[in-house]
Amino acid sequence: MTFDHHQFKRLERAGYDRLGPRYLAAAGTRNEIATALLDAAALAPGQRVLDLASGPGLLARAAAARIGAGGLAIASDISQGQLACCPELLRVAADGEALPFADGEFDRVLCGLGLMFFPDTEAVLREIHRVLRPRGRLAFSVWGRADEVPLVECALACMRRLLPPPKVTRPSIFRFGEAEELNRRLASADFQPGDIHPCRFTLEFASASAYWQAFLDLAGGAAESLSRLPAEKQQALAAGVADELLPHACPPGYRLTSTVLIASTVRS
Repeated sequence: MTFDHHQFKRLERAGYDRLGPRYLAAAGTRNEIATALLDAAALAPGQRVLDLASGPGLLARAAAARIGAGGLAIASDISQGQLACCPELLRVAADGEALPFADGEFDRVLCGLGLMFFPDTEAVLREIHRVLRPRGRLAFSVWGRADEVPLVECALACMRRLLPPPKVTRPSIFRFGEAEELNRRLASADFQPGDIHPCRFTLEFASASAYWQAFLDLAGGAAESLSRLPAEKQQALAAGVADELLPHACPPGYRLTSTVLIASTVRS
């Protein structure tokens, strides 16, 4: 199947626009990941910071508090619906593969659980390299391997089991789950080898339906595609995911521990 770069982006934008405040509420449950990423960024007062794939601006808001009134934090995302959730921040609706910023404009670029959603990873890393000043720092997080991220993999496995292959293929969100692959990509964009370490977090769900709704509230383009299915198909997925969740049962609900990689690297 041929990958349709433009259709993928249209679905992502539509999905995240539609989620709006629901995404903000769901993403707020992963505070330890955000804190680990901000620590890796080594932020300091007065810096200029770009939060790429910012969504509702959680990282940008936290970064602004760390750099103080003398600094500048900008939230950037392809989804205007997501950026509408952080009206108090400076916001720029933009595609990360073609950023509307001058060369060397930022001291830091952040990207929380976003890099794996860009169809052209080389392009977005080149753009990040371009807008960072020399010796500027990129700090980001990505999902670990599929077997380390039941929070997402349980839903995806259910979809693979109950649905035909999608009409629009999606890049695997686990494709940067190995530090070696991450460093290979960084080196190709002229970044130094990254400081990469795992960060594990645990979420609990009262029921399979609660888990499924939480997945939909964060899934962007995938959630958009699922919303277009017949109602009976949507109901079958919501009920069927209980099978994938069985290994994580913790009566009366489910307990899932997942891994992200936190990476920090310097522009050469």
